[in-house]
Amino acid sequence: MARVAAVDIGTNSTRLLVADVDRGQIGDVERATRITRLGEGVDERRRLLPVPIARVRNVLTDFRRRSEELGAQRTLAIATSAIRDAENGEAFLGEIEWSYGFATRLLSGHDEALMMFRGVTSERSVQPGTVIVDVGGGSTELVASEPDGVRWHDSLDIGSVRLTERFLHADPPTADELGSCASAVRALLSERVPDEIRQRTTAAIGVAGTITSLAALALGLEEYDRDEVHGSKLGADALAEQLDRLASVPLAERRKLRPLDPDRAPVIVAGTVIAGETLSFFDLDTLEISERDILDGAALAAAELPEQEEGAAPPGAYTCC
Repeated sequence: MARVAAVDIGTNSTRLLVADVDRGQIGDVERATRITRLGEGVDERRRLLPVPIARVRNVLTDFRRRSEELGAQRTLAIATSAIRDAENGEAFLGEIEWSYGFATRLLSGHDEALMMFRGVTSERSVQPGTVIVDVGGGSTELVASEPDGVRWHDSLDIGSVRLTERFLHADPPTADELGSCASAVRALLSERVPDEIRQRTTAAIGVAGTITSLAALALGLEEYDRDEVHGSKLGADALAEQLDRLASVPLAERRKLRPLDPDRAPVIVAGTVIAGETLSFFDLDTLEISERDILDGAALAAAELPEQEEGAAPPGAYTCC
């Protein structure tokens, strides 16, 4: 058994999982999520900006300390859409490796989809005809299963942060803005998903913070409860109701909705559009919710790393600026 830490440096959030991994089984020790919006402005400028970088650095400082306190033997930090899209993304990832002593991995969109699939299937099998949907901040990953694993996968440049910055400028968003956002999602799905996959899909599993937040809202939870959300079902009608609810109020009111993380409120509407349009595209009525996702896949990958040598952390490990 190995105690590991996995860090997911996403477009909208930075997350930590400390877990015990034993023969492919993941035992959670601690999870943490901070909304850091690293991808702020990346879609337009193609650069990571100083303020979002500082937010991520501060969180990584906390995550490194916590993982050490919990006895993690090795740490893998994965980077996704925002970092791969930014001209200075690889330089920032190299700085993370040097400053915090983490092993790092820059995932392509396809790598991201496959690692997400590995995480989702770490505790369950997935039936043929199932598509797994991961709505992220910068991209959305789709994975279609078959008996022996993955039949098809793709990563689409439609994410909650990206589409908010492109389309949703009014507060609250206008009907025209919402329509343009939905049209962009439908167009890309139609372009990229093969007809064969669309026709064979009979079920869907949704993962990651946008979808789990929507499930918690639909369940009417006062406080977010991972156990309540995991395995729950989010119907298409309930998803449409949440879109109407979220898009009809200004951001200040959206931040007050429980159990939504207030820092996720600025981009949740676009994320809801993506989830709803994806379910509609596959002509499905229900989305099963999974709390296992790419972070769990990263934990499995971390367990395969060589154990760090004592004292291997570089001298700048605790600097955040």
